[in-house]
Amino acid sequence: MSGGRLQDYAVLITGGATGIGLAVVRRFMAEGARLVVLQRPGPEADALKDSGQAIVIVEGDVRSAADQRRAVAAAVERFGKLDAAIANAGMWDFNQRLDRYTDDDALEQTYDEIFDINVRGSLLTASAARAALTESRGSLIFTASSSSSYAGGGGPVYVASKHAVHGLIRQLAFELAPEVRVNGIAPGATATALRGPEALGLESAQLDKLDGFQEAAARQIPLGFVSAAEDHTDLFVLLASRTEARFITSALIPSDGGLEVRGGGRRREPTASQDGS
Repeated sequence: MSGGRLQDYAVLITGGATGIGLAVVRRFMAEGARLVVLQRPGPEADALKDSGQAIVIVEGDVRSAADQRRAVAAAVERFGKLDAAIANAGMWDFNQRLDRYTDDDALEQTYDEIFDINVRGSLLTASAARAALTESRGSLIFTASSSSSYAGGGGPVYVASKHAVHGLIRQLAFELAPEVRVNGIAPGATATALRGPEALGLESAQLDKLDGFQEAAARQIPLGFVSAAEDHTDLFVLLASRTEARFITSALIPSDGGLEVRGGGRRREPTASQDGS
Protein backbone atom coordinates (compact mmCIF):
# COMPACT_ATOMS: atom_id res chain seq x y z
CA MET A 1 0.00 0.00 0.00
CA SER A 2 1.43 3.36 -1.04
CA GLY A 3 1.16 6.17 1.45
CA GLY A 4 -0.21 4.14 4.36
CA ARG A 5 -0.05 5.41 7.92
CA LEU A 6 2.94 3.14 8.60
CA GLN A 7 4.59 3.27 5.19
CA ASP A 8 8.02 1.57 5.30
CA TYR A 9 7.94 1.00 9.06
CA ALA A 10 9.79 -2.14 10.15
CA VAL A 11 7.82 -3.91 12.88
CA LEU A 12 8.34 -6.97 15.04
CA ILE A 13 5.34 -8.73 16.57
CA THR A 14 5.28 -11.83 18.73
CA GLY A 15 2.45 -14.33 18.38
CA GLY A 16 1.38 -12.80 15.10
CA ALA A 17 -0.14 -15.88 13.45
CA THR A 18 -3.47 -16.01 15.30
CA GLY A 19 -6.05 -13.82 16.99
CA ILE A 20 -5.30 -10.18 17.69
CA GLY A 21 -1.71 -10.66 16.54
CA LEU A 22 -2.77 -11.84 13.09
CA ALA A 23 -5.29 -9.01 12.78
CA VAL A 24 -2.51 -6.53 13.63
CA VAL A 25 -0.17 -8.12 11.08
CA ARG A 26 -2.77 -7.78 8.33
CA ARG A 27 -3.64 -4.21 9.29
CA PHE A 28 -0.02 -3.09 9.52
CA MET A 29 0.73 -4.53 6.11
CA ALA A 30 -2.27 -2.69 4.70
CA GLU A 31 -0.78 0.48 6.18
CA GLY A 32 2.54 -0.10 4.41
CA ALA A 33 4.57 -1.68 7.21
CA ARG A 34 7.04 -4.54 6.81
CA LEU A 35 6.75 -7.30 9.38
CA VAL A 36 8.81 -9.84 11.25
CA VAL A 37 6.72 -12.32 13.23
CA LEU A 38 8.14 -14.40 16.07
CA GLN A 39 5.92 -17.46 16.24
CA ARG A 40 6.30 -20.90 17.73
CA PRO A 41 6.58 -23.68 15.13
CA GLY A 42 3.32 -25.29 14.12
CA PRO A 43 0.40 -25.06 11.73
CA GLU A 44 -0.27 -21.38 12.48
CA ALA A 45 3.28 -20.42 11.52
CA ASP A 46 3.06 -22.62 8.42
CA ALA A 47 -0.22 -20.99 7.37
CA LEU A 48 1.32 -17.54 7.67
CA LYS A 49 4.31 -18.65 5.60
CA ASP A 50 1.97 -19.97 2.92
CA SER A 51 -0.27 -16.90 2.90
CA GLY A 52 1.69 -15.21 0.13
CA GLN A 53 2.22 -12.12 2.26
CA ALA A 54 5.70 -10.57 2.43
CA ILE A 55 6.35 -11.37 6.06
CA VAL A 56 9.52 -12.67 7.68
CA ILE A 57 8.67 -15.58 9.98
CA VAL A 58 11.11 -16.41 12.77
CA GLU A 59 10.13 -19.65 14.43
CA GLY A 60 10.88 -19.62 18.11
CA ASP A 61 9.62 -19.26 21.66
CA VAL A 62 8.89 -15.91 23.31
CA ARG A 63 10.27 -17.36 26.56
CA SER A 64 13.72 -17.60 24.96
CA ALA A 65 15.94 -14.51 25.03
CA ALA A 66 17.98 -15.97 22.18
CA ASP A 67 14.88 -16.40 19.98
CA GLN A 68 13.73 -12.87 20.73
CA ARG A 69 17.12 -11.51 19.75
CA ARG A 70 17.08 -13.57 16.54
CA ALA A 71 13.77 -11.96 15.63
CA VAL A 72 15.08 -8.43 16.22
CA ALA A 73 18.25 -9.25 14.27
CA ALA A 74 16.11 -10.54 11.38
CA ALA A 75 14.23 -7.24 11.24
CA VAL A 76 17.40 -5.14 11.30
CA GLU A 77 19.13 -7.35 8.75
CA ARG A 78 16.17 -7.42 6.37
CA PHE A 79 14.91 -3.85 6.75
CA GLY A 80 17.89 -1.97 8.18
CA LYS A 81 16.01 -0.81 11.28
CA LEU A 82 13.23 -1.52 13.75
CA ASP A 83 10.51 1.11 14.17
CA ALA A 84 8.13 -0.74 16.49
CA ALA A 85 8.02 -3.91 18.53
CA ILE A 86 4.76 -5.43 19.71
CA ALA A 87 4.82 -7.89 22.61
CA ASN A 88 1.60 -9.68 21.82
CA ALA A 89 1.94 -13.41 22.56
CA GLY A 90 -0.25 -14.46 25.46
CA MET A 91 -2.10 -17.23 27.27
CA TRP A 92 -5.35 -17.31 29.28
CA ASP A 93 -6.24 -19.44 32.32
CA PHE A 94 -9.88 -20.01 31.35
CA ASN A 95 -11.18 -18.40 34.55
CA GLN A 96 -9.53 -21.00 36.76
CA ARG A 97 -10.42 -19.83 40.26
CA LEU A 98 -8.08 -20.51 43.15
CA ASP A 99 -10.46 -22.97 44.79
CA ARG A 100 -10.60 -25.08 41.62
CA TYR A 101 -6.95 -26.10 41.61
CA THR A 102 -6.81 -29.77 42.51
CA ASP A 103 -3.26 -29.67 43.91
CA ASP A 104 -0.30 -27.40 44.46
CA ASP A 105 1.60 -28.77 41.47
CA ALA A 106 -1.16 -27.69 39.07
CA LEU A 107 -1.17 -24.20 40.56
CA GLU A 108 2.62 -23.85 40.41
CA GLN A 109 2.82 -25.16 36.85
CA THR A 110 -0.03 -22.92 35.68
CA TYR A 111 1.73 -19.94 37.22
CA ASP A 112 4.98 -20.83 35.47
CA GLU A 113 3.35 -21.28 32.07
CA ILE A 114 1.24 -18.13 32.13
CA PHE A 115 3.79 -15.81 33.69
CA ASP A 116 6.56 -17.12 31.44
CA ILE A 117 4.56 -16.24 28.32
CA ASN A 118 2.58 -13.18 29.41
CA VAL A 119 5.24 -11.46 31.52
CA ARG A 120 8.65 -12.98 30.82
CA GLY A 121 7.92 -13.07 27.07
CA SER A 122 6.90 -9.40 27.09
CA LEU A 123 9.96 -8.38 29.08
CA LEU A 124 12.26 -10.30 26.73
CA THR A 125 10.72 -8.57 23.71
CA ALA A 126 11.48 -5.22 25.32
CA SER A 127 15.01 -6.25 26.18
CA ALA A 128 15.78 -7.60 22.72
CA ALA A 129 14.29 -4.59 20.90
CA ARG A 130 15.52 -1.82 23.22
CA ALA A 131 18.73 -0.88 21.40
CA ALA A 132 17.19 -0.91 17.91
CA LEU A 133 14.17 1.11 19.05
CA THR A 134 16.40 3.60 20.83
CA GLU A 135 18.34 4.12 17.61
CA SER A 136 15.18 4.65 15.56
CA ARG A 137 13.30 6.54 18.29
CA GLY A 138 10.62 3.93 17.89
CA SER A 139 7.70 2.51 19.79
CA LEU A 140 7.23 -0.47 22.11
CA ILE A 141 3.64 -1.72 22.37
CA PHE A 142 2.24 -4.36 24.70
CA THR A 143 -0.97 -6.31 24.20
CA ALA A 144 -2.30 -6.03 27.72
CA SER A 145 -5.90 -6.76 28.71
CA SER A 146 -8.90 -5.36 30.50
CA SER A 147 -7.57 -7.74 33.18
CA SER A 148 -4.61 -5.39 33.52
CA SER A 149 -6.99 -3.12 35.43
CA TYR A 150 -10.04 -5.13 36.49
CA ALA A 151 -10.88 -8.43 38.16
CA GLY A 152 -13.26 -10.98 36.69
CA GLY A 153 -11.71 -11.49 33.26
CA GLY A 154 -9.81 -14.60 34.28
CA GLY A 155 -8.54 -16.45 37.29
CA PRO A 156 -5.95 -15.08 39.73
CA VAL A 157 -2.94 -16.26 37.73
CA TYR A 158 -4.02 -14.63 34.47
CA VAL A 159 -5.25 -11.41 36.08
CA ALA A 160 -2.03 -11.06 38.07
CA SER A 161 0.05 -11.64 34.93
CA LYS A 162 -1.78 -8.90 33.04
CA HIS A 163 -1.48 -6.50 35.96
CA ALA A 164 2.25 -7.21 35.74
CA VAL A 165 2.24 -6.28 32.05
CA HIS A 166 0.75 -2.91 33.02
CA GLY A 167 3.63 -2.51 35.44
CA LEU A 168 6.11 -3.20 32.66
CA ILE A 169 4.51 -0.53 30.50
CA ARG A 170 4.79 2.11 33.20
CA GLN A 171 8.33 1.28 34.31
CA LEU A 172 9.73 0.90 30.80
CA ALA A 173 8.09 4.15 29.69
CA PHE A 174 10.01 5.77 32.54
CA GLU A 175 13.29 4.04 31.75
CA LEU A 176 13.29 4.32 27.95
CA ALA A 177 12.12 7.92 27.58
CA PRO A 178 12.68 10.10 25.69
CA GLU A 179 13.93 7.89 22.84
CA VAL A 180 11.30 5.11 22.99
CA ARG A 181 7.58 5.49 23.58
CA VAL A 182 6.09 2.59 25.56
CA ASN A 183 2.34 1.96 25.59
CA GLY A 184 -0.26 -0.79 25.70
CA ILE A 185 -3.67 -1.75 24.39
CA ALA A 186 -6.12 -3.34 26.82
CA PRO A 187 -8.64 -5.42 24.85
CA GLY A 188 -11.70 -6.72 26.61
CA ALA A 189 -13.57 -9.89 25.66
CA THR A 190 -12.50 -10.82 22.13
CA ALA A 191 -13.54 -13.82 20.05
CA THR A 192 -10.15 -15.38 19.32
CA ALA A 193 -8.52 -18.79 19.60
CA LEU A 194 -6.70 -17.83 22.81
CA ARG A 195 -5.43 -20.99 24.49
CA GLY A 196 -4.71 -22.19 28.00
CA PRO A 197 -1.93 -23.87 29.97
CA GLU A 198 -0.89 -27.47 29.53
CA ALA A 199 -0.89 -27.84 33.32
CA LEU A 200 -4.69 -27.56 33.24
CA GLY A 201 -5.10 -29.68 30.11
CA LEU A 202 -6.16 -26.59 28.16
CA GLU A 203 -3.39 -26.37 25.58
CA SER A 204 -5.86 -27.24 22.79
CA ALA A 205 -8.85 -25.35 24.17
CA GLN A 206 -9.89 -22.13 22.44
CA LEU A 207 -11.65 -19.17 23.99
CA ASP A 208 -13.91 -18.61 20.98
CA LYS A 209 -15.07 -22.25 21.08
CA LEU A 210 -16.32 -22.13 24.68
CA ASP A 211 -20.03 -22.84 24.92
CA GLY A 212 -21.92 -19.69 25.82
CA PHE A 213 -18.79 -17.51 26.00
CA GLN A 214 -19.99 -14.73 23.73
CA GLU A 215 -23.46 -14.53 25.24
CA ALA A 216 -22.21 -14.51 28.82
CA ALA A 217 -19.44 -11.99 28.12
CA ALA A 218 -21.73 -9.67 26.17
CA ARG A 219 -24.03 -9.37 29.18
CA GLN A 220 -21.14 -7.86 31.17
CA ILE A 221 -20.18 -5.31 28.50
CA PRO A 222 -21.98 -1.96 28.36
CA LEU A 223 -21.83 -1.88 24.55
CA GLY A 224 -23.46 -5.30 24.53
CA PHE A 225 -21.21 -7.35 22.25
CA VAL A 226 -17.93 -9.26 22.19
CA SER A 227 -15.26 -7.72 19.97
CA ALA A 228 -13.53 -9.20 16.96
CA ALA A 229 -9.73 -9.10 16.80
CA GLU A 230 -9.92 -6.45 14.09
CA ASP A 231 -11.72 -4.06 16.43
CA HIS A 232 -8.45 -3.29 18.22
CA THR A 233 -6.04 -2.80 15.32
CA ASP A 234 -6.55 0.95 14.82
CA LEU A 235 -5.14 1.55 18.29
CA PHE A 236 -1.97 -0.39 17.50
CA VAL A 237 -1.51 1.68 14.34
CA LEU A 238 -2.03 4.87 16.35
CA LEU A 239 0.59 3.97 18.96
CA ALA A 240 3.14 2.81 16.39
CA SER A 241 2.88 6.04 14.41
CA ARG A 242 5.51 8.68 15.18
CA THR A 243 3.22 11.46 13.97
CA GLU A 244 -0.09 10.40 15.45
CA ALA A 245 1.15 9.41 18.91
CA ARG A 246 4.34 11.44 19.30
CA PHE A 247 3.23 12.75 22.73
CA ILE A 248 1.85 9.47 24.11
CA THR A 249 3.86 7.21 26.39
CA SER A 250 3.05 5.08 29.47
CA ALA A 251 -0.58 4.88 28.31
CA LEU A 252 -2.79 1.81 28.58
CA ILE A 253 -5.62 2.40 26.14
CA PRO A 254 -8.82 0.43 26.87
CA SER A 255 -10.63 -1.28 24.03
CA ASP A 256 -13.17 -3.14 26.15
CA GLY A 257 -16.68 -1.95 25.40
CA GLY A 258 -16.86 0.26 28.49
CA LEU A 259 -15.96 -2.04 31.39
CA GLU A 260 -15.20 0.95 33.59
CA VAL A 261 -18.91 1.72 33.83
CA ARG A 262 -20.22 -1.83 34.18
CA GLY A 263 -22.21 -2.64 37.28
CA GLY A 264 -22.38 -5.54 39.67
CA GLY A 265 -20.03 -8.36 40.38
CA ARG A 266 -20.13 -12.01 41.22
CA ARG A 267 -23.29 -12.66 43.23
CA ARG A 268 -23.56 -15.06 46.14
CA GLU A 269 -26.56 -16.34 48.02
CA PRO A 270 -26.79 -14.57 51.41
CA THR A 271 -25.74 -16.53 54.47
CA ALA A 272 -27.96 -16.80 57.53
CA SER A 273 -26.02 -14.06 59.31
CA GLN A 274 -26.28 -11.77 56.29
CA ASP A 275 -30.03 -12.10 55.78
CA GLY A 276 -30.79 -11.71 59.50
CA SER A 277 -32.19 -15.19 60.03
